[in-house]
Amino acid sequence: MLNWDHIFATRSSRMRASEIRELLKLLERPDIISFAGGIPDPALFPDEAFKTAYADIFSGDQVGAALQYSVSEGYKPLREWLRGEMEKLGIPCTIDNIFITSGSQQALDYLGKLFLSPKDTALVTWPTYLGALQAFNAYEPNYDQLSLSGNRTPESYKAAAEKNGGAVKFAYLSADFANPTGETVDRAGRERLLKLAEELDIAIIEDAAYQSLRYDGEPVPPILALEIAEKGSIEETRTIYSGSFSKTLAPGLRVGFVVAAMPVIRKLVLMKQAADLHSSTINQIAITHVAERHFPEQVAKIKSAYSARRDAMLKALEKYMPAGTTWTKPEGGMFVWVTLPEGMDGAELLARSVETEKVAFVPGQAFFADRSGTNTLRLSFSCANEAMIDEGIKRLGRLVGGAIAAAA
Repeated sequence: MLNWDHIFATRSSRMRASEIRELLKLLERPDIISFAGGIPDPALFPDEAFKTAYADIFSGDQVGAALQYSVSEGYKPLREWLRGEMEKLGIPCTIDNIFITSGSQQALDYLGKLFLSPKDTALVTWPTYLGALQAFNAYEPNYDQLSLSGNRTPESYKAAAEKNGGAVKFAYLSADFANPTGETVDRAGRERLLKLAEELDIAIIEDAAYQSLRYDGEPVPPILALEIAEKGSIEETRTIYSGSFSKTLAPGLRVGFVVAAMPVIRKLVLMKQAADLHSSTINQIAITHVAERHFPEQVAKIKSAYSARRDAMLKALEKYMPAGTTWTKPEGGMFVWVTLPEGMDGAELLARSVETEKVAFVPGQAFFADRSGTNTLRLSFSCANEAMIDEGIKRLGRLVGGAIAAAA
């Protein structure tokens, strides 16, 4: 058999299978209560609205355009709708500041390609979104831990990057209800990040995948909104805002977007032209139809369902988890992050959990660039009803309690 290893580019060695994508296979087993997949509940998709949208496209005068090649920037009416939504968030811009991608994962891949040369440093939170690490890994960066508490100096980041043979290029984070922790960065933390980025002269990539999923608490302006308020224009900003319709309307259509200053958008358009020319035209048109007609009520529907499930999970954790474990209390999103006592291994616990308790979750180590966080795990409440959540956390608490007792 041909040995391909010496033919592959060196970057291929940085590519790893997604532990989460592998765990999604467990969703097909009816005996498993799964808190693993951070995916929306398909029962909440606006399927009737999409049926109508596609029927309207195929029965009207848009069908030719829907099946044709399109511009790389994205479908103009969709960008117009997004411009209005950005205005509501305090992000005044033009449609030329908005670029449509094939899901927000493509945006992360493009941004990694745009900014990272081998040995450059990306600042990421510990833990951070696994998909971002996978997207950036192909461009052979180093990672440094992004601190939002202000306890690190810009010089310390620079020195670490130079020691590794590169430069700091950007800070990546999800500021609202982050995957995997569910935590939100407060306004002071966002302002500290803007100051740090200014001093380091780097970009900020603001992953806003869960922006719409706030269930309680006071909204915090997006980082890009804070920077525009300070600088006066989006063209003076260094923050790149990445969003998606995957968590609100439907992930299968693969429609995401980037909002940024024009120099960034122009480069992204060139990448699109070289990669897949443009995102699916018909899916962009369908998303536009549904967003224009149904977005507020769809968001209200999913927020009602997910907030009840979050409440059920937090209640069950309080009821069943043994002493020595802690967890986040998210104001939105899809995730709760659990920290187990030191010395416990989330991966080993998962193997026992699936075998004996029939409960799945994601071990936390996958979300750390340095593969630390062995004693952590991510729970998603989006695809389980309240009865399943109570029973699943009861089983998980029993397992964790047994493991703690055995280690004592």
